[in-house]
Amino acid sequence: MKKKEANKETIYDVIYDVVRCVPKGRVTSYGAIAAAIGAKSGARVVGYAMNSCFGVKPKVPAHRVVNRNGQLTGRFHFATPTHMQELLEKDGVKVKDDVVVDFKKLFWDPMKELEL
Repeated sequence: MKKKEANKETIYDVIYDVVRCVPKGRVTSYGAIAAAIGAKSGARVVGYAMNSCFGVKPKVPAHRVVNRNGQLTGRFHFATPTHMQELLEKDGVKVKDDVVVDFKKLFWDPMKELEL
């Protein structure tokens, strides 16, 4: 069991490193992060990592990771259901009805941006 936990921490660390690269004012998706780390069907693992990143140092901007349609599906894992939106808006990202406005324009693809 300890071996699994170590692997889990390692994959979370890799996920956190990619998420830390998402620039202010941009967003990415769970699936895009999963693809960037070589786990195309691992979007759920990325979600679990985002749910576990609060308190991790250096900080992980989990608010910049949304679902493939730009929806703030992780918003209930923040301090309040509106905190994710507030953080995105502080970054300059507009949100309407829990969806990123101009999602395709603001989408940051780690495969392209990090040349993976």
